[in-house]
Amino acid sequence: MTTIGALQVSPVGLGCMGMSQSYGPADTDESLATLRRALELGVTFWDTADVYGNGGNERLLARVLAEHRDEVVLATKFGNISGDEARSRTSYRARADAGKTWFVDGTPSYVRRACDASLARLGVDTIDLYYQHRVDPDVPIEETVGAMAELVAAGKVREIGLSEAAAATIRRANAVHPVAALQSEYSVWERGLESSILPTVRELGITLVPFSPLGRGMLTGTIRSVDELGEDDMRRRLPRWQGGNLAANLDSVAVVERIAAAHGASAAQVALAWLLAQHGPTVPIPGTKRARWLEANAATSDLVLTADELAELAELRATGQRYHDAMMRAVEL
Repeated sequence: MTTIGALQVSPVGLGCMGMSQSYGPADTDESLATLRRALELGVTFWDTADVYGNGGNERLLARVLAEHRDEVVLATKFGNISGDEARSRTSYRARADAGKTWFVDGTPSYVRRACDASLARLGVDTIDLYYQHRVDPDVPIEETVGAMAELVAAGKVREIGLSEAAAATIRRANAVHPVAALQSEYSVWERGLESSILPTVRELGITLVPFSPLGRGMLTGTIRSVDELGEDDMRRRLPRWQGGNLAANLDSVAVVERIAAAHGASAAQVALAWLLAQHGPTVPIPGTKRARWLEANAATSDLVLTADELAELAELRATGQRYHDAMMRAVEL
């Protein structure tokens, strides 16, 4: 087990976003079966957000939580606004006209309202770990975290976290209330945290929760072309999946696959094992909606990489930025 603040969590968690959006059509029955299989395997740290499926992902988890709440360490997030919620705001059109496609709300009133809405959709009394999904550049982080601290005092939230926050923001937030976790993209080939953010969370005793630890599926070695993805799959629009970037990234995947073959393991297991071997508390949350991939991910803790293998993997870097420019402007604020 690993700790996030006072929470005891499974070494590898489960990212639930793909059950409701972004990576092809949803399959409710398959997703529910995967969640129940996660309980059987001891993968009990589940990550969702209010924006995933416009609340649908939280409602999906609620169907399992109704009978198994005490078995799950539940994390959800607030702050990213989309759909009808975004369009209802008076500033939405002005932001859209200015090319700002990312709408974030970190005002204290919204923090409180969003928490109550998530509690209702999830059908629970308390959220174990509550993150700000993205930092609101228009609201001081002290105000946002102050409202989150009030939720802790009220018993609605156990621990708080940030997502995609810069080092200075993390320090300011932690001065208001202890930040238990930072969720950001980190993997064997996405290493942008290492210059300032990772040292900061290690210094402050904050657990790192890497999302997309498998490079949005590319590090599994199971996808070779965007033609294999559905028309509505978000990866078709991401720079790392385009043209020459994709070809260069598949060369990196070949290194992971070679090491995996030497262990009789999968490429995904090697990528996760590299993360688990890093210094400091780290809980990756690979996303899946299929039980067979969940089972392989859960077995990662049995894989031990050699020092030479870890060093070789540490040299890998992805080609191309994570998101398109507009989305990149919303990270590490």
